[in-house]
Amino acid sequence: MLQEDLYGATTARYYDAAYAVLRRRSADVDFYRSLAREVGGPVLELGCGSGRVLLPIARDGFTCTGLDASSDMLERLQRKDPPADLRLVQGRMESFDFGSERFALIYSAFRAFQHLITIDEQLACLAAIRRHLAPRGLFAFDVFAPLLQRIAVREEPETEDARFEIDGEEIIRYASVLRDPATQVMDVTFRYERRRRGSVIGNDLVRTRMRYFFRYELEHLLTRAGFARITVFGAFDRRPYDYVSGETVILAPADGG
Repeated sequence: MLQEDLYGATTARYYDAAYAVLRRRSADVDFYRSLAREVGGPVLELGCGSGRVLLPIARDGFTCTGLDASSDMLERLQRKDPPADLRLVQGRMESFDFGSERFALIYSAFRAFQHLITIDEQLACLAAIRRHLAPRGLFAFDVFAPLLQRIAVREEPETEDARFEIDGEEIIRYASVLRDPATQVMDVTFRYERRRRGSVIGNDLVRTRMRYFFRYELEHLLTRAGFARITVFGAFDRRPYDYVSGETVILAPADGG
C-alpha cells in the first residue's frame, strides 16, 4: 500500500515504535523540557505528532498546546491519556493563528521545520511564530546538518534503517532518498516490511519531501523574519556548532535579549 502523506495512518501506526529506536540517544526530549523549565509556559509545539516531546513537557505541569497537520497523529497522542489541560489543534505550521494568545516557548522538534519546502512557507511560519511569542519568549527548533559527503550523492538506494516490533509483528523499515541539489529538496520513501514468524506478510510504503538547510542559510532566514539574536548549537547538549555531529539546534529569542 502506498501512502503519500507521511503523517497519515500508516506512519502514525509505526511512529512511536520506530523513533523509540531511532531517537533514543538524541537527548532532544530532555533539551526541550529544559527550555520549558528555563522560560516557563505557556508552551506551543509545532508539529507535535504523537507527543513524543510534548507529553513529557505537559506532564511536567506546563500549560501546553500541540499543533499538527495530521489528525491520525493527534488521535494517537490523545490515546496516551494526556493531561486534561493539554490542548491539541489540527493545523499547519505556516498558517496557525491563536488570536491574541502568546507563548513563552514555541518549539518545533525533530526536523518538522524541514517539511516547509518553499521560502514563502518558511517565512510565513516564522512570521506566525513571532506574532505568538510573548515578550522575551523563545523559539527553538532543530534540523539535521547536511553532511557534504552524503548530500553529494544524488540517489541513495533502499537501505534498512530500523527494526522494531508492534502488534506481534516484526517491522523492518527501509529508506531510499532522491535529492535535488538545485532546490535542496529530498524525496524520501519509507518501506515498512511486516514479518510474522520470519515470513513477510506485507509492505506499507510512505513518501515524503524534506528541505535541507545550511547553518548560515537558517540564520539569514531568521534575521529576515525579524529575529535579532540567534544561537546555534551542534547538539542537544548545547555544544558549539561543529557540523560533524549531524545536528543543527537553534534558539531565537523574541526580542533579541
